[in-house]
This record gives sequence, C-alpha cells and structure tokens, in this order.
Amino acid sequence: MKVEIYSDIACPWCHVGKARFERALAAFPGAASVEVVYRPFQLDPAAPERPQPHREVLAAKYGPQALAMDEKITQLGAAEGLTFDFDTVVENNSLLAHRLLRFVLDTYGHAAQARLKGRLLDAHFAEGLDIGDRERLADAAVAVGLDRAPVAAFLAGDGLVDEVTGEIDEARQLGITAVPTFVFEGKWMVQGGQETSTFLRALEQVAKETGTVVTNPVVTDQDGGACADGACEVPAAQHDH
Repeated sequence: MKVEIYSDIACPWCHVGKARFERALAAFPGAASVEVVYRPFQLDPAAPERPQPHREVLAAKYGPQALAMDEKITQLGAAEGLTFDFDTVVENNSLLAHRLLRFVLDTYGHAAQARLKGRLLDAHFAEGLDIGDRERLADAAVAVGLDRAPVAAFLAGDGLVDEVTGEIDEARQLGITAVPTFVFEGKWMVQGGQETSTFLRALEQVAKETGTVVTNPVVTDQDGGACADGACEVPAAQHDH
C-alpha cells in the first residue's frame, strides 16, 4: 500500500497529523507493506525568503486571536507528545526544505525522507529552526543519519525546483487545498490531522478495498484540524472515536 502525505513544514497540523498517522501505522498489522511518501505543499508560496518571527507573522494576519490559536495547538501537541514553542518559531519560505525532502526521497528512499520530515518538523516548531538556512537544513539531515557532503552540495544549487513546484501545482489540481492530506493508493483521501483511530480505520479499509474500482471516496472526521492558505483551523474539542 502506498500513502502519499501532502504537507508543509510550516503547518502545525501536519506535525500533529504525522504523529497520529505513525501511531496508527504502528498498530496496523500490514505496516511492513506500507510505503509512506511525503509530497510538497506550500500554505504560502509567496512567503518571502527571509526569516521572520512567527509571533509577528501571525499577529499581522490575525491580530489578538493569534495567541489563542497558538495556545490551542500547543495543548493539542502536548497530548501527542509534541513540543510547540511558538516564541522561538521562525517562519520562512518552505520551498528549499521541500526540495531537500524530494532529494532525500530520490537519493536515500522513503524511510530516510520520513526521518528527515520528522526532524524538520520537530526542529521548526520546538527549536527555532530556520527552514531557509542551508547549514541548519544540512545539520538536520546529518541528525537523521545522512551524509553532509551530498546534502550540502544539493542545497548549494537549484536542483529539483521545477519538479517540486510541479508537484505542488499537481496537488492543487487534485483538489488538495488544505493540509495535511493523506492519499491512499492514489484513490482514497483523508484530510486533516485526524485521530489515530480514524487513520487506523482508513488503513484497514484501504487494505480491504485495494484492487477494487472506487471513485475517489473520501474518509473524513469532523474533528480533524487542517491548515489552508496560512490559516489553521483548531476544533473546539478533540476526542478519540
């Protein structure tokens, strides 16, 4: 089974969704046969290529409610064992990081890409990582067991720009407007940082349906938060089902 996860490093719900999906995958009997690939998506493709404090960026967009939005995400993250320290978060255009993730996928495979994706999310939201800083991106790659030299050489150039921007355009054409979005076997779609139990049900359902002709059924759950166009929706209450 192939699962393609469309997400952005700048998206807190993508961090939550990854943790919940991986917990579901660990409980899924067929986990060894599941290939997970991370696909690029940019909530703000026009974001300037320079570091900016998260608090300032969010306040400029949403005013006084920005702090409450961050507090809700921080609480939800803590329940998943994730740290969100928005006082240290630095925003930047995410294209460079997406290009690196694609390079790692092509060069080292999907397992290495997943490790790097997790490291980038952890460092971005908890350690003040500037995802536009080439040296720190290389540090992240080394931290998950990759060789610095090829990664640094890639980051010094402009490789995979067309491929990654093309993938981002394809995501929009597929109707993906919010992230995270999980696409199973190119047919079944789950949107948002769903509860672990929802992801597990989706894995089980797709395992049963694989090989049948199904026209884009969508598995949804009203409690699954997502981010779209820079805005992150936080459900009033979260609970397992």
